Amino acid sequence: QVQLVEAGGGLVQAGGSLRLSCAASGLPFSSYDMGWFRQAPGKEREIVGAIKWSARSTYYADSVKGRFTISKENAKNTVYLQMNRLNPEDTAVYYCAAKFGVGRLGSISNTIMAPDYWGQGTQVTVSS
Repeated sequence: QVQLVEAGGGLVQAGGSLRLSCAASGLPFSSYDMGWFRQAPGKEREIVGAIKWSARSTYYADSVKGRFTISKENAKNTVYLQMNRLNPEDTAVYYCAAKFGVGRLGSISNTIMAPDYWGQGTQVTVSS
């Protein structure tokens, strides 16, 4: 049984930082592309960023580029999202997602849009 469990969400003031983690189990983590998505109230779910299974390539949405960093630690079956210089527009439920990646062609920004698995989400609230 595959599980993706996010942690690290919470309330933070504008300008602050948070680090989210997503622990995976039940899958060969090192073979999976991993992504972070978010959904704000009344809005569609959107991609935040993604990292290739090999960790050799990353993608970030324009809205977070330069502020957020994704990293993947295969030894711990965990992907991280370091979020700096947070602003109220970053308030959302953040989800991690996994897509089998080895041998898959195409840019990660496209392939991660149809994940094989989703986490349950963690709330991030940024106060002004």
